[in-house]
Amino acid sequence: MALRPSTNLFLTLMLNLLAIFPPMAMASDADILTDFNLPPNVSNVDATFFTYTAARSLVGAQPPTALNFLFADKTSFPALDGQGVSLAVLRMPGGAVNPPHSHPRATELLLLISGYLEVGFIDSTNKLFNQTLNAGDMYVFPKGLVHYQFNYAPDVPAISVSAFGSANPGLVSIPSNLFQTDIEDRILAWSFKTDIPTIQRIKASVQGSPQA
Repeated sequence: MALRPSTNLFLTLMLNLLAIFPPMAMASDADILTDFNLPPNVSNVDATFFTYTAARSLVGAQPPTALNFLFADKTSFPALDGQGVSLAVLRMPGGAVNPPHSHPRATELLLLISGYLEVGFIDSTNKLFNQTLNAGDMYVFPKGLVHYQFNYAPDVPAISVSAFGSANPGLVSIPSNLFQTDIEDRILAWSFKTDIPTIQRIKASVQGSPQA
């Protein structure tokens, strides 16, 4: 699969970033002293509170045409608050990439339901651990480490489910964290040993890109 020059440039810069990106600070969910947490100003709940129905939309859904995520965390499913667990469903069309990112508060355990993926993460010594997955395979991304998923099959959608060891795993998306914030162009240009026009082209290409 041939990559366009702009894609090659972006990947080169991202690999340079991964080589210098410092390890993320670690954090975990605090233990709770009750059976479960209730939202503020709520004193009584029934079984509905512990039921999440948004994933029904995925049953019988058409294959994805764009990167698509469904999250069940303590924001979308308040019953998870204090339980130390959350879930995400990632649906990827052929050739799609979930760009390098990290979850500072949780390990991620991915199960590939259908299709094919290349996955990988970078450890604190800048070593890349990458693997190709088939349906039924599982892969673990250690807490806080930068990782990615790539559907390398151009015509086959991929669907995966990820469990997280936190109700609020957090998300640091490397492209948007760098190129959609207020870091000065000259600082990014110096960091990547390139020029300001190149940084500005990357910023323009990152705008509107889907992020996990």
